[in-house]
Order: sequence, then structure tokens, then C-alpha cells
Amino acid sequence: MTIHALRGAGRTPHRRALLLSALLVLTAGLLTAAPTTPAAHAAAGCTSTADCLSKMTLAEKAGQMTQAANSYISNKQDIATYGLGSVLSGGGGGSNGAGGTATQWADMVDSYQSYALSSRLGIPLLYGVDAVHGHNNVQGATLFPHHIGMGATRDAALVQRVEDITRQEVLGTGIRWSFAPCVCVARDDRWGRAYESYGEDPSVVTPLASAAVRGLQGSSIGSTSVLATAKHYIGDGGTTYGTGSSGYLIDQGNTQISESELRAVHLPPYQSAITAGVGSVMVSYSSWNGTKMHGDKYLITDVLKTELGFTGFVVSDWAGIKQLPDATYADQVAHAINAGLDMIMVPDDYVGTINAIVTDVNNGKIPQSRVDDAVTRILNAKFALDLFNHPYTERSYTPQVGSQAHRDVARQAVRESLTLLKNDSSALPLPKTGTYKIVVGGKSADDLGNQTGGWSISWQGSSGTHTTGTTFWQALQQTTAGTGITLQNVGTRTKGNYSADVGIWVGGETPYAEGKGDSSTLAFGNDNSTQLSDICSHVKTCIAILYSGRPLIIGNQLPKAQAFIAAWLPGTEGAGITDALFGAGFSGKLPVTWPTAVTDEPINSGDGKTPLFPLGYGITPY
Repeated sequence: MTIHALRGAGRTPHRRALLLSALLVLTAGLLTAAPTTPAAHAAAGCTSTADCLSKMTLAEKAGQMTQAANSYISNKQDIATYGLGSVLSGGGGGSNGAGGTATQWADMVDSYQSYALSSRLGIPLLYGVDAVHGHNNVQGATLFPHHIGMGATRDAALVQRVEDITRQEVLGTGIRWSFAPCVCVARDDRWGRAYESYGEDPSVVTPLASAAVRGLQGSSIGSTSVLATAKHYIGDGGTTYGTGSSGYLIDQGNTQISESELRAVHLPPYQSAITAGVGSVMVSYSSWNGTKMHGDKYLITDVLKTELGFTGFVVSDWAGIKQLPDATYADQVAHAINAGLDMIMVPDDYVGTINAIVTDVNNGKIPQSRVDDAVTRILNAKFALDLFNHPYTERSYTPQVGSQAHRDVARQAVRESLTLLKNDSSALPLPKTGTYKIVVGGKSADDLGNQTGGWSISWQGSSGTHTTGTTFWQALQQTTAGTGITLQNVGTRTKGNYSADVGIWVGGETPYAEGKGDSSTLAFGNDNSTQLSDICSHVKTCIAILYSGRPLIIGNQLPKAQAFIAAWLPGTEGAGITDALFGAGFSGKLPVTWPTAVTDEPINSGDGKTPLFPLGYGITPY
């Protein structure tokens, strides 16, 4: 989803909110004392999907179909007054803007929930967040490699374990819905969301899609599940370069392919996710042959819901329906809902959205049956999650956020994701003992933000230290402590007077997300090139470690170093890299075809083009 500049909403302390909830004026002009416990609330409100539906007004149904961003809710009482079905935190949408600890997030979410429980029927909120490589908005959470790195592992069991840990950390903040996994099949590396894809081929993406869903939800949706979201339906990874919308080069663009190719390349991961029981599907901003996905009834209702048998609910992307070509907002709402959308991620004008739904139904633009079907799907998810009986944070999970046990799995994921592209003269592995010197440099060697990439604390991410983790340089210090190995970090001042037996350059891309990362060049960067050249000219053996969300053009860089590693965007646990350097070995296989030049793009396995490295390439173990 796209997140624009956000300001965090202030939060009412949990205890105070619970006291206030009993005094709220409720919808439909009724004044009712709020229940004091979840059990009392369920008994006083509604007890099943059918029971709730029979008691709801049209406005209350419209409220359930509406999702507001927390940053746009100026008065929390609106949650009760309008019976909102969902609230989300976008990138940077913590308790006070970007970041915030797990406890602060839990307090914030519980406060919002208390207002929902005080509404006339007491239907709980389903709170959503983009937990796309761990619970990445929360300070101190465990951040895993982005999807492209997990695709390099080819390890479905590990993906499931990673998402299970994400589930636990999300539960520790009171949130029950993640907008993940992205099951896009990225066909053009110039796309700024390429790193959100497990790979360029459905054979790579499909098994990992179902594994991710099982990790978040378990074998079925229950009281300890986090609802998963397969996104972005459908073809978002196949947009044609130059057709991007919202000012982007390729993001949110037009997928100009036949239906047979759409089905062969982009549909299998959704089939896999549905088989695994995925609870929600998010629609893409992109178009298919000129038709915006947010209004494509054939693909949403006929294919997804009818043909594939998807019984969960479909949610829009952030303000996605506003891109439909209809004259008025009410017409856009009608277009999207009639196409099959069940919940509208507004994210700002939730009152206007509710009013539009009500007006459209009363004017005959939206059938009542379509509204009832949408609300049924949403309520079914809430009852399956047991939100009516357990609406608040299960605080036993909260201390586990960022635990060492979770970080150990992230370290393994980093180690398995690393893809060794070159290892001349057996430059690797590095000796664990002996007396020799290593010099380290490059802009990312000791930069946690560059290591974690976009969608890390904030939407776009940032360079520098923004959360808790171990940089490569810190990991190297820990690994070599007590040995005869001496270290020097020259940072970006690589032209100095120094020498060493081994040089390690760490650099690459700096953080970005979505269309802001669209690239026309896939350039390695002059700063990276200069620093790599400098370091390699000062040492006997040179090792290059590239942080990137996609392949970059490196043909001129490969000859400079004896060993070259695609480390992707590894997350918070840099020790996974040093593990591989010093003996654990490499097992990663390219999840994408690596181009020789940007003019090769789009380049994919089987298209007849000659790559620098083919899909599946990777030297193993050294």
C-alpha cells in the first residue's frame, strides 16, 4: 500500500479509555452503557455473523466496510459513533508517529479497540498493519530479509517459521491483521517494489506464498492467528515500464499481457494462498490492459471469488478507489464495491465513505445483497479470529518482540538468503584463526538503515540507526573478538593511507519503497564504485557485499573483487553475513535473472535473452 506523509495520532491511555467507553453516546440515537468485559459485550451485542447482520442498520454495515488510518482519526469516539470496522497504521503510524515500542503499540491499539466495543453492537475492530518483513513499524522488533532475500533461500519451512515469529510479534502489539505476504511475481527489476516479491517466476513464489500464509494464520484461522493478506491482486509485478501512474515510472502501471499469461504467471501464488486459507486479499493499484484492478469485476468477483472459491474478504489499497475513472466519489465507491471489494481502505474521509455507501444503496447503485455479502465476509473473519471474546492484546506475547530467539531465526534467514556470485582463488571462506588484518569500508558497513531497507520503522525507511539490530561491522567485531584478526573500518573515507590482507566493501542501494524506488538505470552508483575500487586497491584479497532490493548493473564491478555477494536487504541481523564469510557457507540461489545492462529489462528466465547470471545461479557453499 502507498503511505503518504503521516502524523501519528495521540493515544488515550488504556485505563482511561476503558472508563470513558461506558459514557460514550452510541450510534442510532441510542444511549447504552458499554459492556465492561468482552464476554458481557458479546452477550449484549451480537453473537454470530447472522445475528450481527440481522441487527445492523445500513449505516452500521457501511461502517464495517470502512477502514480508516489511525493518523486521520482526530476523535476516537468516531470509531463508536460510526461503527468503523477497521483501523490501520500505515508506514510510520505508531502511537506518536514513526516507531514506538511494542508496549506503546499495544496500549494504542487497545485504546482504539475500547471505543469499538462501546458501539451499539460492540463489534470489535480488526486492526491492520504492514508487517512485511517482520513487525517492521515497531522499534525493537525483529526485521527479517525482505521477500527477495527469502526467495533466494527457496526454503518454504523457513518462510513459514519467519512468518510465525512475525505473527507472535504482531500479536504482542494487539494487532490481528497483516497486509502480507506480497505474492507478486516481479518481472521487471526496475520496479521499486521488486524486493517485495519472492521472485520472477511462479515456481519460486507459489510455494512460499502458502508457507507465509500458514506462518501467519496457522493451519486455520483462530484466536492466536494474525489474518494474512495476499497482495496485490493481480499482475502488479507485470506492469509495463513507462505506464506507471501517480507520477511513477512503472509502479501502479498497466499490465499489458494476455489472459493466458496473467493466469500462467501471476495467478498461481493466489491459488496457493487460497488453498492455505488466506483470510484477505488486497487489490492492486495497477491495471490489466487498461482496466484498473480496483474496478475489475471479472477478475475480483468472477475469477477470485467464484472460480477460485475465495471466501475471505477483499480490501482496497490505500485510497485506491479514488483512482477509478468515475465522475464522483460516490460513483467510485459504487464501482469498487460492485466489482467485489468488501472493505475500503479509505484512509481519511471515513464519514464520507460511509455516507457514500448508504446513499448508493438507497439510490439503487449498490445492491443490498452486495453489502450484506461484504459484511458477512468481514464478520466471518472477526468471529474466526475470536475477536469477540479476545479483543485486547494478549500481553504474554509483548515481551517476545525482538527476543533473542526470534533474532536467531532472522540470523539464519540472512545466512540462507546470501547469494555468492563470484569466489575467485578461493577468497572465501575467511580463516577463523590466524594473524591477519581486515579493513572494512563502504556506506553500508555500519548502517542499520541501509541494511534493513524500506518499510523499516517508516514507509520509505532511512539510513542510520532507527531500531535495534546488529550491523555488519558490529557482527564482524563480535566474530573476530579474541582472535588474532585485527580490524579497521575506514567507512566512506576510502582514499586514506591503509592496507590489509583482506578488504570488505559493503554498499549498494539506500532505502526506498514502492514507486519512489522505480529506477530507469539500475545503476550501481558512482559512490559505491569509487569506494569499492579504493578498498580493493589497498588489500590483497577483496570481498564485495551488495545490499540491494534487486539486481544492479555490476558488470564493471565484478572484476574488482575476488568474491562478490548479493546480500539483498538482510534486516536487523548482520551476523548472518559473518556466519557465511567465516565457514557456514552459502546456499542462496538467485530468485531473479540478473541483467548485464538495464536495456535487458525486462529479463526473465526463458525469454531468450542472455543474462549476467541466470535464475537459480549461486555458488555453494563457496
